[in-house]
Amino acid sequence: MSDEILINVTPQETRVAVMQLGVVQELHVERTSARGLVGNIYQGQVARVLPGMQSAFVDIGLERAAFLHRADIWESRQEEAAGVPIERLLFEGQPLMVQVVKDPIGTKGARLSTQISIAGRLLVYLPQETHIGISQRIEDEQERELLRGRLQGLLPAGEHGGFIIRTVAESAADKEIAADIEYLLRLWEDISERARSLPPKSLLYQDLDLALRVLRDFVSEATGRVLVDSRETHQRLQAFSQSFMMNVVPRLEHYSGERPLFDLYAIENEIEKALSRKVDLKSGGYLVIDQTEALTTIDVNTGAFVGGRNFDDTIFKTNLEAAQAIARQLRLRNLGGIIIVDFIDMDNEEHRNAVLAQFSQALSRDRTRMTMNGFTALGLVEMTRKRTRESLAHVLCEPCPTCQGRGQVKTAQTVCYEILREIVREARQFNAREYRILASQPVIDLFLDEESQSLAQLGDFIGRPVSLQVESQYTQEQYDIVLI
Repeated sequence: MSDEILINVTPQETRVAVMQLGVVQELHVERTSARGLVGNIYQGQVARVLPGMQSAFVDIGLERAAFLHRADIWESRQEEAAGVPIERLLFEGQPLMVQVVKDPIGTKGARLSTQISIAGRLLVYLPQETHIGISQRIEDEQERELLRGRLQGLLPAGEHGGFIIRTVAESAADKEIAADIEYLLRLWEDISERARSLPPKSLLYQDLDLALRVLRDFVSEATGRVLVDSRETHQRLQAFSQSFMMNVVPRLEHYSGERPLFDLYAIENEIEKALSRKVDLKSGGYLVIDQTEALTTIDVNTGAFVGGRNFDDTIFKTNLEAAQAIARQLRLRNLGGIIIVDFIDMDNEEHRNAVLAQFSQALSRDRTRMTMNGFTALGLVEMTRKRTRESLAHVLCEPCPTCQGRGQVKTAQTVCYEILREIVREARQFNAREYRILASQPVIDLFLDEESQSLAQLGDFIGRPVSLQVESQYTQEQYDIVLI
């Protein structure tokens, strides 16, 4: 067992790194002041129904109303409601139990569903459904049927809710599965009771915090140990494990070393790299990752890699390495939505198929649902990765106040010419004795050197002196023109 999970806890935030063979594969950050909402269940109130969009806004007590599409209304999927428009299913002011399926991202509010699902350690409970589903990761058909039969035999008499059997249940004992069933049924009973007694816009159930979700969702047979640097959190994890996951208790360790846990494993460096636009490959090639609101583009380049026998071989080896690196970066950065990958063009069909196969295999380790298409006519690979929480960059960063998120700033020369045009405009409106330019050092230096003739010509044109003043606190794009 070579996998490790490292948990770094401070009063402000919890950070988790999932390691495989000493290499970071996933990073998760949860701030105390901004816990994610995915999985939370609310007693909402319909604020507005939009027939034209077949959707509604539901007030769940947050700053922005949450979004509910007709396709996410459980009742609309039933045979008797097929084709019924949303305005006949919902009305303004209607109380409605809803669950958050996607966190608020950017300017968008949370996305909701009325189909409730409650995750346990081994099972997911679907109180409105009646069927038993099996995790797609369990591929053996005989094993799937065996698990379905075991679960049906353990369900209490008269229980009509549905269940999904998670991958970790494959090796669980009947006693553990029965305990999970009891826990989930008891939890749903409590949620139902709260829904009957609490007013609209109330929180009925909050999903576990990151440290406990790690135990529930991330720990597997391959996990060698879970290392946590907080004594209090270690005790909480132990108590949780003793109640629901006895087999994990021996693998829980409290780290008390003097050196910070994330420094010891070089995780801080990995976080910095995961925020960088450029990702270097071992061969000398590199990736360029650009995140926008609508999609993420990933460009593969050979860089300094010269390869061996021929140019095609160089491209093929770079693309193979890039396929592994891209899959890891998707997990590290928690990138979601539409993703476009521009591998280096390959003429050889076998090479293209081999790169796709390598990419698919690397993506199969991801616990997030995704779809991938083959190469398009333009040689691009299009894929989607389910986005439920903010990406790592959105959690840790904000748009640059200097470039406003453009990723680049105007050159000093461009700013110089803007200033010259602005002074001409000012001179036509106001009759000042002198015009003083307040700007950053690079802009003033340019006026004193290369653009000194332009400045002299401007002074002659407006018939007034123009003076310069350096403002060290100004960014390159900032300037002011003072009329004296």
